[in-house]
This record gives sequence, C-alpha cells and structure tokens, in this order.
Amino acid sequence: MAVEKKNDQQPGPVDAQTAQHRKGHSRIHPFWDFWGPVLFTFALYFGIRQFVVEARYIPSGSMKPGLQVQDRLLVEKLTSFFKGPKRGEIVVFNSPYAFDPALRASTRPSPLHCVVVNLPLIGWISGLANPACDAYIKRVIAVEGDRVSVNPRGEVILNGDKLNEPYVTNYCSVDEQGMSPCRTLNGTVPKGSVLVLGDNRRNSWDGRFWPSSPFLPVDEILGRAVWRFWPTSRMGGLSG
Repeated sequence: MAVEKKNDQQPGPVDAQTAQHRKGHSRIHPFWDFWGPVLFTFALYFGIRQFVVEARYIPSGSMKPGLQVQDRLLVEKLTSFFKGPKRGEIVVFNSPYAFDPALRASTRPSPLHCVVVNLPLIGWISGLANPACDAYIKRVIAVEGDRVSVNPRGEVILNGDKLNEPYVTNYCSVDEQGMSPCRTLNGTVPKGSVLVLGDNRRNSWDGRFWPSSPFLPVDEILGRAVWRFWPTSRMGGLSG
C-alpha cells in the first residue's frame, strides 16, 4: 500500500498564496484580535445612542398622568437634524444646569463625562454625578414668535386663545386671594427657543421656574419621546 509523503513536496502556487495570506493576518496584534470587535461594538452603540435613538426612563411625576414614574421610552434624534420642534411634542433636553446662566457652573462638563456618569450604576459613584449631565422631559407648548402667557393655575393662553390641553389634569391650586405656589409667565418666545412645560402643572420644575429665562434653547434638545415600550400594558406611541 502506498503511503502519501506530505513533507517532501514543494509548496505549489496556491500553497504559497495561502501562506502569505496567513502571514499577513499574523501581523495583527493580539490586543486588536480581542478588543477590536469590542471597541467597534461600543462605538456603534454610542453612535446609535447619540445620533439615532436611545432609551430613557421617567424619574419623576412631572409628566403625569400621561407618563408615569419608571415608564421606559424611546427617544428619536434624527428628526432634530432636519426640522425644529413642534407644539405638543414631548422632548428630552439637557438640564437647565447646563445652559441657564444663573444655574450653570463656570465650566460645562464634557459630553464624554456625561455619557460615563449616565451609564447604569456609574452615576451612583460619589463625586461623579453632575446636575448639568441630567436630562429633562417636558412638552413643547410654544415655538419661536408665539405670544404666550401662563396663569396661576398653569393654564396657557397662546397667541390670544386659551390652549386646549387634554393631557393636563393636575393644575395648580389657587386660593381666594388668587395666590398660587406656581409662577406665572408672559412673553414672546425668542428666536431659536421654545417654551416647555410639564403636563403635571402642580409639580413640574419647568420654564416657569428657571431663574434666567423661561425659554429653552432649541440646541439643548436631545430628541423627541415617540414610543413607550414599558410597561407593556401601556406600550404605544406618544401623542404630540
């Protein structure tokens, strides 16, 4: 029976090409063999989160009854690159501590710092949390050029007409003297800004209470809340 002798054959053209191909691949450092795909995955994740869509949860009752505490939402970001916010939309935006001159620190935290502190569990580490890295969620009530006023109950007069707001059920209390714990507002929305208010007018820290200006710069808007995915019993699109 003949025995095949493998070791005494000269490599053919195909074998030489294969060896050269393997040699080229061997030049990749082992570090990149493992960490390359990992870093690419993280870059893809943060790229999608930063520019396309991200998940957010509701930390307070300022948007009740429509949005409840711990609701999970999808925030869409692509639209903001092509058009401005519209009345009635629910938007997520940077904390007033990031842009209000009376609240912000001398230096604004970097975007990378805010990404890190907003990762699960990281923000609980003492010394890392920064109120300028928080995000708020409110509803757009008026856009640039609108004449708007808000009375002590939290009711809105927009361009001379009372605004119909079926999503608001919890207005501010007013005593017999017309006094209310909620602040009033009266003005015209400047260029490049909007007015945002919480649906829960009795318990929302919104433009009525910001010290420097009641209006939100459009550049501070991170995206639109478009879909609630948790709890599943209330899953669905958000009106706006």
